[in-house]
Formats: sequence, C-alpha cells, structure tokens
Amino acid sequence: MRILFIGDVYGKLGRQMVADYLPKLKNHYRPTVTIINGENAAHGKGITKKIYSSFMEAGADMVTMGNHTWDNKEIFEFIDDAKRLVRPANFPDGTPGDGMKFLQINQLQAAVINLQGRTFLPAIDDPFRTADRLIEEARKTTPIIFVDFHAETTSEKLAMGWYLDGRVSAVVGTHTHVPTADERILPKGTAYLTDVGMTGPYDGILGVQRDAVIKRFLTHLPVRFESETGRTQLGCAVIDVNDKTGKAVKIERKLINDDHPFYG
Repeated sequence: MRILFIGDVYGKLGRQMVADYLPKLKNHYRPTVTIINGENAAHGKGITKKIYSSFMEAGADMVTMGNHTWDNKEIFEFIDDAKRLVRPANFPDGTPGDGMKFLQINQLQAAVINLQGRTFLPAIDDPFRTADRLIEEARKTTPIIFVDFHAETTSEKLAMGWYLDGRVSAVVGTHTHVPTADERILPKGTAYLTDVGMTGPYDGILGVQRDAVIKRFLTHLPVRFESETGRTQLGCAVIDVNDKTGKAVKIERKLINDDHPFYG
C-alpha cells in the first residue's frame, strides 16, 4: 500500500493547491490511499461541509483534523455523518465524531488515527494511552495503521514515534506548518516524520499575513490574523507499506513551491 498524506491545508490558497496538485500527485505517485489534514481549511479555522466534500471530490480518501476542529461551528452539523473525517481521538468522551476510521481499498484495509498532543495545547486526554487502545482495536482488522499526530513540540512527536514504533505503519506530525527533514523508518518498521508542513500561503508566517504577526511580536498588542495572499506551497509525504506486515518500507517527503517546483 502507498499512502499520500498532505499537510495542514490552510485557507483558500491551500484549497486551491489541493485542487491544482492532488491530481498531479496522484498521477505521479499512484497512491492507494490519500489523506489530507483539513483543520485549517476554512480561513485557517476549522472546516465546512462544502470544503470536506471538495476534498473528497478532488481525490482524498480521508480528512484528519486537529486543535482547530471546532473553530467553525458548522462542523457540528455534519461531523457525525462524515464517514471519511477523523478528529483527534483523545478529545473527551462524548465529543462528536470519531478518532479512528477504516478505509477499504480493494482487498486491503487501512486504519487512520488522529491524535492531538498536550504540550502547549489544551490538556485533553492522554494521546499515548489513547493510541494504545485504538491500536489494539485496529490490529484486530488490519496491520496497516496511519497516525496523524497533531502536536506542537518536536519532543512530544518524537516520543510518540518511538512509543509506537513497530505497532503502526506511520506516525506523521502536523500542526506547526513548518516541514522537518527527519523522515526515516524507525528500527521496528514505523515510518516517521516530525512535521509534514502546510499547504497554503508560502510568503506568510504559518499561513498568516506576516505584517500582523510581526506587529504582534513587536508590540504584544492584539492583532487580527488573516490569511496571507500571493505565492503558494504544498507539503506532503509518500509512504510505502508492506500489505501483509504493515511495516513501512519507504518514506519520501515533498515540498512544492516556487523554490521547489513539481515536475511530475
């Protein structure tokens, strides 16, 4: 199985990059499964039903979320009916939606798990013990398990990668919007990448208009954050997994922007 994972889609420019490049990426890499992190897709804050549907129409098989899951209140109207959307599994009991879902691709099944870190983020339930519970459940059905770990610090993401090594196919980080260059296969067969990067504005600061962010640092006064305009980027990773064992055999990260054009 080959998994294509596209990092945090941010606002209108991010959605346009998905529309423009997902067909090209799928044609070039021929993924079995395509997963998109969409927690910033609606103007940087949450997701709408229309945007979720547009990702499905563009060729996504699953959409993962993060700490901005609930920022657009429309999600409460459709999350329980969205069969291919997962939100962080370690939100408290009673939270709408699901933190793990299965994909059936021909004769293969894959489990997609979304977790949220707790360092410098809201102190929700323990993602490590939540992972234990979900992995035990998933492995009754399939050895192919993909984890989107939406977390702030590299240390927490690395800890999760090592903690799950050999028990899942891949642990790929999201949230910080800055791609890291540490993709690897851990010793027991789990593909790992601290952060896959973002999809959206290239010349902003984490997707936000840079002047507003700079003003905030200079003055410590409240400012209104808006999506940056102009040039764009797309961050993704491609992971090859052994169908029988669920072990990863290859991981490749890809950054598409004006400085790193895509020639596929």
